Order: sequence, then structure tokens, then C-alpha cells
Amino acid sequence: MKFMKKLRRDEAGATAIEYGLIAALIAVAAIVAMQGLGSQLSTTFTTVKTKMASEDGSS
Repeated sequence: MKFMKKLRRDEAGATAIEYGLIAALIAVAAIVAMQGLGSQLSTTFTTVKTKMASEDGSS
């Protein structure tokens, strides 16, 4: 019976789970932000490449 009471009071496992969930949410937010930034960078480089090629006269 004492074991069950002690186990119920132990919050270390719950704290570890909470930290794990927070880390997972931060990771998901970072991935989403980087995907959006990657698309913008790709578009920017394509635009620059096109403009440089048109001014140079080659493709």
C-alpha cells in the first residue's frame, strides 16, 4: 500500500513527459518554419538565376 501512495506522489515521470512534449512541439514548429523558408529561398534563387541569364544572353 505504501508503494502505491509513493508512486502516486512521484511526479518525476510526469515532468519528463511534459518536457518531452514541449520538445516535440518546438521541433514541429521549427520544421514547419524551415520548410516555408526553404521554399522562399528556392524561389529567390530561381528568380536571380533567371534574371542573370537573361542579362547575360545565355540560358
